[in-house]
Amino acid sequence: MAEINKSGGDGQRGQQNRGRRKPPGDRPNSFGGGGEDLVEKVVFINRSAKVVKGGRRFSFGALVVVGDKKGRVGVGLGKAAEVADAIRRGGELARAQMVFVALKDTTIPHEAYCAYGGAKVLLRPASPGTGIIAGKKVRAVLESVGVKDVLTKSLGSKNAANVVKATLKGLLSMRLRETIYKSRGLEIRKVEAPKAPEAIPATA
Repeated sequence: MAEINKSGGDGQRGQQNRGRRKPPGDRPNSFGGGGEDLVEKVVFINRSAKVVKGGRRFSFGALVVVGDKKGRVGVGLGKAAEVADAIRRGGELARAQMVFVALKDTTIPHEAYCAYGGAKVLLRPASPGTGIIAGKKVRAVLESVGVKDVLTKSLGSKNAANVVKATLKGLLSMRLRETIYKSRGLEIRKVEAPKAPEAIPATA
C-alpha cells in the first residue's frame, strides 16, 4: 500500500486534477455531417467520490443542453471518470435526443406550468424587448431553443436536472393556434381591424 501511495507522480497529479471542477459555460460547435451549428451549454457538473482501498475514486456527471436556436433542443447527462469525457458524453446524448419546440416569433405561444420531480417551472410569453427573465438553469434551455423574450419562475426543488427537464417539458407542451385549429378541423377566421368612427358634421 505504501508503494502505491508513493509511486507515480503522474498518477497523483491525475487524481488531483479529477477533484477540480471546471466552470460551466457555452461551447459553440459545429456537429454532424450536415454542418449545422449547435450551441452546447454545460449547466451543471457534479462530482461524486467512492471510497476504495487505497483512497477515493472520483467520477463526474455533466448536464449538457444542446440547441440550434431555431426551435430544436436536447438535454443529456453524461458520466465519466474525467470532466472532459463527461461533457463530451453529455453533448452526444443531448444531440441524439433533440426535439422540436413550437415558438411564436421570439417568445412562446402561451403560458405553461410544468413539474418534473420536485421542480416546478412557470413560463409566460413576453412582449418584444423584454429579454429572458430566468435563472441560469432555465435560461440555458431557453437560449438554446431560440427564445428571446419570456418571463419565468422556478418553484420547488432547485435540483439542476429536474429544473432543466421541467423547463423542457413545458416547452414541449407548447402548441400554436394553427396546429390546434387544424387538429379540430376548423379554419382560422381573419378578424378585420375596427374602423374609426366617422366624424359627425357640425350643425349650424
